[in-house]
Amino acid sequence: MKRLLLGAVALAVLAAPAFAQKKDDEPLAILEREKKQQAEQLDQQYKRMLDRSRKENETARSDPWANMRAPKEDKR
Repeated sequence: MKRLLLGAVALAVLAAPAFAQKKDDEPLAILEREKKQQAEQLDQQYKRMLDRSRKENETARSDPWANMRAPKEDKR
């Protein structure tokens, strides 16, 4: 029985550093995670804006050189 108890204590002592590294409440880790989330949100907003502007451009195509061209004359 002593061997079993001693083995469990030794295992707990050896496993303690692994559990200590798993802690994720560090302020730098929290800030890093928040920055990553903000960057992802900004990317999503940017992509939505691009999609919206592409749809608007597809429906309303304009000719920026329309005033520079001569009027069409069908003299054939």
